[in-house]
Amino acid sequence: MSANMSVPQQYLSQLSCSAQAIPHPNLFGAEFLSLEASLVQNYSRYVHEALYFNHGSINATNLSFCNVTLTHTHPGQQDKIVTQIWLPTSNWNERMQALGGGGWSAGMFPLSYIGMAGAVAEGYAAVTTDGGLGVEASGMDTPEWALLSPGNVDLYSLQNLASVSLNDAAIIGKSITQGFYGRAPKYSYWSGCSQGGRQGYMLAQRYPKAFDGIAASAPAINWGQFGVAGLWPQQVMNEMGEYPDPCELSALTAAAIEACDGKDSLIDGLISDPDSCDFDPYTLVGTAVNCTDTGTSLRISTAAAMVAKAAWIGLKTSNGSFLWSGLTHEAPLTGELSPATTRCQANGTCLGVPISLHLDWVRLFVQKDPTFDFNNMTRSAFERTFHASVQQFSSIIGTNDPNLDEFRDAGGKMLTYHGLVSRRSSLV
Repeated sequence: MSANMSVPQQYLSQLSCSAQAIPHPNLFGAEFLSLEASLVQNYSRYVHEALYFNHGSINATNLSFCNVTLTHTHPGQQDKIVTQIWLPTSNWNERMQALGGGGWSAGMFPLSYIGMAGAVAEGYAAVTTDGGLGVEASGMDTPEWALLSPGNVDLYSLQNLASVSLNDAAIIGKSITQGFYGRAPKYSYWSGCSQGGRQGYMLAQRYPKAFDGIAASAPAINWGQFGVAGLWPQQVMNEMGEYPDPCELSALTAAAIEACDGKDSLIDGLISDPDSCDFDPYTLVGTAVNCTDTGTSLRISTAAAMVAKAAWIGLKTSNGSFLWSGLTHEAPLTGELSPATTRCQANGTCLGVPISLHLDWVRLFVQKDPTFDFNNMTRSAFERTFHASVQQFSSIIGTNDPNLDEFRDAGGKMLTYHGLVSRRSSLV
């Protein structure tokens, strides 16, 4: 997404960073409530590539940009969406880059601002939106906006996260950029990861002319399925009433990698041929392992083998029918944002720690009940929840439509990549 061209300084020197000088966008179906502009100077921060998705690291120093912040609503929906555009006052490369969100954030959260700084440092006009959801510290906080009342999902807010506010941001960003510089961006790009990657897919599928280029990494494509399936290992533990020590699960992951690493004829710590990995965790039941985190030793339990096997095989019904893919053997089963995480007390008692994003999806969106107790779900109730999630929400937030003809015909280009998951054929 880099560009070598930049607008000559003489065209930028007379720019006015004021609300009065920048025309309001024309956005069908929207009403603008405010437009603010402020000049930011001597802004610096180091932008690491791990936080500036789809880009390399960059040391952003002494940036000068016009920060334009707009608020609009869709009359009748009672929403209030904030969009922010950072416009470099020198060396604009005649391009616009929109930064996606993560977790429950449509954008305008800490990672978005890191990306905005990197984009401005590279000469882009940078755009992000909160989707009307407000700003969260991490994107993983419980979405307080999810329910209008118990039993009633705020579908307009979900729709804004899923799609509508993203296209709004594209239109607003292009309009403000043109109003500020006196010319429209030659090319407009979208960059996002995870939720931001899913947003990129949505834009290509539903708004094929919004962006010329889309970089969508690790997209959460099948949100309806993914939202529930992320709780599968926790469901297995709840059904057993047993919660293995994290040390056991980490030992099984390490053993699987050791057993399957070389199946691609290269020992590199990776399982690059996941379909050939047939490691059986039950072969290690009773094996002693040293737990470096606690300085203790324990033996791998049958429960740990069951949880690992379930995570690798994927979600199945009580009669063994396939519902959704599992993890590859090298994926961490325990730890931050891992599906089989448990937390143990000094006396050895352990409890499951579901990923909050998945738990909130089931609790607030599918069950529509903030008091819902996931720990007491039966297998049949879990299966019904999975189907309800797919049926009710795939058309709103799912992005698995393979037809990108309109995006292609509009000249759009997409760069995308994802981690590995087991094929269905290897799960039976």
